[in-house]
Amino acid sequence: MRILGIESASLVASVAIVTDDVITAEYTVNLKKTHSQTLLPMIDEIVKMLEVPLESIDAIAVSGGPGSFTGLRIGSATAKGLGLALKKPLIHVPTMDAMGYCLYGASALICPMLDARRQQVYTGLYRYEEKFEIVKEQYITDIHALIAELNERGERVIFLGDGVPVYQTLIDEKMKVPYHYVPAHLNKQRAAAVAALGEIYFREGKIEHARDHQPDYLRLSQAERERAEAEKQAAEQKTC
Repeated sequence: MRILGIESASLVASVAIVTDDVITAEYTVNLKKTHSQTLLPMIDEIVKMLEVPLESIDAIAVSGGPGSFTGLRIGSATAKGLGLALKKPLIHVPTMDAMGYCLYGASALICPMLDARRQQVYTGLYRYEEKFEIVKEQYITDIHALIAELNERGERVIFLGDGVPVYQTLIDEKMKVPYHYVPAHLNKQRAAAVAALGEIYFREGKIEHARDHQPDYLRLSQAERERAEAEKQAAEQKTC
């Protein structure tokens, strides 16, 4: 079985191919280029390096959010386009799940965080000591509320993700339970994790047609929020 993984939920752009439980290629960059500039050339590069036709993949696993609205849309469009062209199914892999899946053997509560701005983070809670366990499905929350929840749970915590440097000072001030930050090579998203988890989901029948794939944003975009607020204000003015 051969799975192509695509990760574009944040600044990180990453693609990978997992073949029969083996990572045969992974290409990751973390720089300020739009994913529309990076993903397809990266996919082309690893396919050429492996000397395997893109048609040989069985499915495309895509990091399905949450994260950057622009990054998710580009990753989704790339996966959908390839899926339709190659007539291959897509596998929707929640972004937080894929991040948590990187930390096999961690005897602590795994807490990936992506910065959602305005003192909010995208997160989820996981354990992965022997088998991968979703303790709490991915969600968006205020960073203060997350820290309070973790303190209340009373377990040792491992933090990772681009939300760590943004809120590290607050975490250091407010956390009352033991906690750690993962090192650099594990701190960001990886398409290899998306593909590896996608391979499991594929075997479980968790696939979708390319035309049906939609990212999980977990909240309205800024434009949608502003429009809703404007409509609310207009409605209030009418009742006055």
